[in-house]
Amino acid sequence: MHLKHLLLKHRKPSIPFVLSTRPHHPPSPIHESRVAHALRREPDVTRALLHFQYLANALAFKHTPLTYHVMIQKLATNSELDSVHYLLHQMKIEGVPCSEQLFISVLNSYKRAGLGDRALNMFYRVQEFGCRPSVKIYNHLLNALLDGTHNRFHMIASVYENMKAERLEPNVFTYNILLKALCLNGKLDGACKLLVEMSKRGCVPDEVSYTTVVAAMCRVGMVDEAREVVKRFGVESVVSVYNALICGLCREGRVAEVFALMDEMVWKGVDPNVISYSSVISSLSDLGEVDLAFAVLGQMLRRGCRPNVHTFSSLIKGHFLGGRVGEAVGLWRVMVLEGVRPNVVVYNTLLYGLCCNGNVAEAVAVCDRMEKDCFCRPNVTTYSTLVHGFAKFGDLQAASEVWNRMVNSGVRPNVVVYTSMVDVLCKNSMFDQAYRLIHNMVAEGCPPTVVTFNIFIKGLCRSGRVRWAMRVVDQMQGYGCLPDIRTYNELLDGLFSVNWTGEACELIRELEERKVELNSVTYNTIMYGFSCHGKQEHVLLVLGRMFVSGVKPDTITVNIVIYVYSKLGKVRTAIQLLDKMTAGEEFCPDIIAHTSLLWGISNWLGDEEAILYLNKMLNKGIFPNIATWDVLVRGFFNKLGHIGPIRILDDIILENG
Repeated sequence: MHLKHLLLKHRKPSIPFVLSTRPHHPPSPIHESRVAHALRREPDVTRALLHFQYLANALAFKHTPLTYHVMIQKLATNSELDSVHYLLHQMKIEGVPCSEQLFISVLNSYKRAGLGDRALNMFYRVQEFGCRPSVKIYNHLLNALLDGTHNRFHMIASVYENMKAERLEPNVFTYNILLKALCLNGKLDGACKLLVEMSKRGCVPDEVSYTTVVAAMCRVGMVDEAREVVKRFGVESVVSVYNALICGLCREGRVAEVFALMDEMVWKGVDPNVISYSSVISSLSDLGEVDLAFAVLGQMLRRGCRPNVHTFSSLIKGHFLGGRVGEAVGLWRVMVLEGVRPNVVVYNTLLYGLCCNGNVAEAVAVCDRMEKDCFCRPNVTTYSTLVHGFAKFGDLQAASEVWNRMVNSGVRPNVVVYTSMVDVLCKNSMFDQAYRLIHNMVAEGCPPTVVTFNIFIKGLCRSGRVRWAMRVVDQMQGYGCLPDIRTYNELLDGLFSVNWTGEACELIRELEERKVELNSVTYNTIMYGFSCHGKQEHVLLVLGRMFVSGVKPDTITVNIVIYVYSKLGKVRTAIQLLDKMTAGEEFCPDIIAHTSLLWGISNWLGDEEAILYLNKMLNKGIFPNIATWDVLVRGFFNKLGHIGPIRILDDIILENG
């Protein structure tokens, strides 16, 4: 208490206490190279700025254009734009000139932040900082305007006109930016005209110029027109142009033309590079032509072209898509042995393939290796793949463990991870927790999507909680989501499953009044619901509406309709319909439909007709399953005394194993 009193007691000093703001002796001079070196070496931008300010405040050093440049560049790289503004203002006050390169660094900082508008505003002040506009500055400004989420094409055109008004001659970099802007805005004819203008103005288009235009044309499906442009401008010896054409042809599945184009490259002395081969391998893998993709890899190796991580990633993905899990994992091992360092994309491809094929435990082991890899850490896609993999099997504990690993690693969950967690909670009938998680998504700045709600509604309907599902559909709009056709499909399925046929009909009427476009799944759900509840006539009415709406039936539609006709005794109509539906290549013969038909024939036309139709099926290569045999045997045994058909059936079973 006494110490506290003494400490708090105020005593007026007898001698004024003054802090000196200037040293008694002038400090030793510091060379600018030493300051610049110290600023460059400091990894923490905040500490670097504090050091910069300390030197200025202590009057130990007067900052030069070099030290200002180093500090502003460091701030610009880290998107510390307010601090950049402050130092530029300080330079202006002190009369320190701003170099062309420094001003470009500032423009590039706006580009990285996607703030093209602010880059333009800064450009208008260029002369305030003792710097004159140059072609190089204009190029970087145009590039900053081109980047970002907003379409600033009108600004780019104005800046280009302003550049010409100042009698600054555009160079090839200027034109390449303009070409890119035209292509991104779909003005491909304008891009082709600009190529001509370049040559007329004495600025020869380079590899980037031609590749930009050809690639843009191929992206919108104008591959043949792009080939004409290549011939017109005589750029058939540029490998990047060929690669753009190869990508375009691959995108359209024109594999034969791709191989012809690669042969043309070799004939003209243009060696296909790793991008050429990887594009072809990726396309073939996506088409399921894995063996052909492997043959391309062999050709690639024979020509001395070393595959990269993208090549292996495509092959691994292709093998997984084809269910060849062992070979996919083997390719991964080959890639590592060949010294190709895996990146996060190929890691995630491996994880996705393993999870899709049920090897989730092995996928977790791969994630463990990633977490120990200093060069390739797991990202949100990595963890979302694992969570989704466990969600498929309803493994809540394992999915939760991955979630916790993700959060502890500092990775923020995205909407995909949240949706997978909602799915696994629903599969474990933990609907209250799933609903709270959806609510938390909003609080965490990751609002749910219609997919999230559809997963939740599906889970509720599968468990018979249809009333709750209906309330959730009404609440979706409050979360910024509108129900889509899948939402209504899930709800209709739920209503029919609990025999709420009246509510289902009311929902159907509501969808028709709101002119919601129904798809084949909707019609199939309605028809199946009616058929399950004995409303066979309603099924045929819905089928008529389906045809009138222009929605094409699928195999499931055929199965439902054949079942309905068989139940109604209209077996001849069912036979004609099935023969018509399966005559072309549009529908594959389905054993479900044939089993329903055999039940109808056996019950309405007799055993002999059933035997005849069974032989017809076998001649078409449609082999019965256990359900088919069960239908036939039950039909024959229900009719006492029909020993002949039973013996015939026994012979057929023995013949067909």
